[in-house]
Amino acid sequence: MKTSLHTTLTILFVSIVACSASLAQQTTSINYKDELDQIAVIDQKIMMPMRDGVRLCTDIYRPKTDSPVPIIFSKTPYNFNNWRDGEESTRSYRRALEAVKRGYAYVVQNERGRYFSEGKWDILGTPTTDGYDAFTWMAEQPWCNGRIGTIGCSSTAEWQMAVAALDHPAHTAMVPQGFGAGVGRVGPFNEQGNWYRGGAEQMLFFSWLYGVQNDRVRPTFPPDATQEELIRNSRFFDLAPERPRVDWVEANKHLPIQDIMKNVNGPMGIFEDMIRRKPNDPKWFQGGLYHDHMPFGVPSFWFVSWFDVASSPNIALFNHVRENGADEEVRDNQYLVISPNTHCGFTRSREQTMVGDLNVGDARLNYDDLIYGWFDAKLKQDKAPVEMPRIRYYTMGKNQWQSSEVWPPANTKLTPMYLSSEGHANTLNGDGILSFEMPGNQALSDSFDYDPMNPVPSLGGNVCCTGGAIAAGSFDQRTMELREDILVYSTEPLSQGVEVSGFIEAVLFVSSDAKDTDFTIKLIDVYPDGAAYNLDETIQRVRYRDGYDKEALMEKDKVYKLNISPMSTSNYFAKGHRIRIEVSSSNFPRFARNLNTGGNNFDENTGVVARNTIHHSDQHPSQIRLPIVNESE
Repeated sequence: MKTSLHTTLTILFVSIVACSASLAQQTTSINYKDELDQIAVIDQKIMMPMRDGVRLCTDIYRPKTDSPVPIIFSKTPYNFNNWRDGEESTRSYRRALEAVKRGYAYVVQNERGRYFSEGKWDILGTPTTDGYDAFTWMAEQPWCNGRIGTIGCSSTAEWQMAVAALDHPAHTAMVPQGFGAGVGRVGPFNEQGNWYRGGAEQMLFFSWLYGVQNDRVRPTFPPDATQEELIRNSRFFDLAPERPRVDWVEANKHLPIQDIMKNVNGPMGIFEDMIRRKPNDPKWFQGGLYHDHMPFGVPSFWFVSWFDVASSPNIALFNHVRENGADEEVRDNQYLVISPNTHCGFTRSREQTMVGDLNVGDARLNYDDLIYGWFDAKLKQDKAPVEMPRIRYYTMGKNQWQSSEVWPPANTKLTPMYLSSEGHANTLNGDGILSFEMPGNQALSDSFDYDPMNPVPSLGGNVCCTGGAIAAGSFDQRTMELREDILVYSTEPLSQGVEVSGFIEAVLFVSSDAKDTDFTIKLIDVYPDGAAYNLDETIQRVRYRDGYDKEALMEKDKVYKLNISPMSTSNYFAKGHRIRIEVSSSNFPRFARNLNTGGNNFDENTGVVARNTIHHSDQHPSQIRLPIVNESE
């Protein structure tokens, strides 16, 4: 086949650009290493011993000084082998260089059973004593000043809370970011590390574990390998498996869900155990999760984002620690930033920050200066004051940073808004109304058929780690709202702007002809042109309406009061906008489908169609409760 000169030159140009980018990336990595060589003592592939003899692979970068220095410690399940080309390696060197320049030792360690670290890995079952033992080992080094700060986002953050419950004397400060999968039970949230929301499985772990969990059979280095041998062989083997790509849009459709990993020929490991655990299984309380009955002893600077998978339980944990920390010093040294980003996307804010298709304006902050200012006060000085707001949060719609001493802000009032209709709130074109006025005594309701074989597809949302099955963020929901199985309730255009900042509660009065089903809610900001942007979403499995330690199936057509797992946001609904909620029974694959049978769900492959109903009257006042800010206070 002939190729034109223009096509040939285009291909050549693209190839040159690609090669240049690759070389630039490698050069960047080498430059970070060269700079570190000038100012740091570098000690890689140290096998740090734990109390049971298992050794964890550790890299240390510390300033060339005779004076003891504080440590910034990051523990991760991810690969940081510095002989690799690519972002992970570059990121490790870059973070080490920044820390050393600022007078810190930077220590990065693989979790038990990951890559060069010995032992068996379990996302939630790794001993919390591994963190405690690492603190002891580091604090005893002559180059350490006895103060250690921990930092990380997502899986490098989630181990920190349970270790904080152990209150090691050297664990002086921590910076957990996007840390939801480390939270088990806190207040009304019983998510067990983001595995559940309202008793329904969050499917993010299905794809995440495919890429991360160890197979029962995997290569390892011999336990007597020396540090020199590990460094030399890490140039050739980094124990990072190359897994075939999976189309998770299709893979998530497989039933029963307990066989999804097997169906994609994925690694066999802890997924098979976790998928069968119910929300109150004792195993959730035996591993590395933090639960609200545990103590907490570490000053903390928390980072949350509005479009992350766990903003509500994350903020609830911050409030819990402020009220229940081990002592007054701990309680008074909790700080929080809430940004308008997706999971771990803090530094991706721009002058025009986009979350999905929603422009939330200039959401930039100097995160490095904030974090190192915190560490300087806690690790270098003795009880130095922290000069920053207690809570800094971004209000979308206003597109500005605000501050508060408490969450929700003190000038908010939890205000009910009631659902009503003439009996057909189905679709965007229905007659659903959201109003401050309670509906009258006429017993009206809205019904829809929920078919688990044709669930409502997820469109954007507060997600992460879905393997490309869902794009995180805010998107116009109008095409979705044409489905008959979505009830739409909207206010009239607002005569004046309304700021909503805090936790959003919801109470629905529901019935069904099924033994069990789910109910979902989305909070929507509707623009004057009709564009409907999602802000947060949640779900509740009806069998857990009386608590997660018991199951109660439904009786046909009996009305039940359902308290929905809370949402959260800070959003200004401008004049002319509408406040809207959507109610349905699925949001897939954000959440696993309820097959409506009343059975285990995880081991079933056939569902039944449920006729689900929302009731609204003075006797059944279905409602959401919005934390509305009083601008005059």
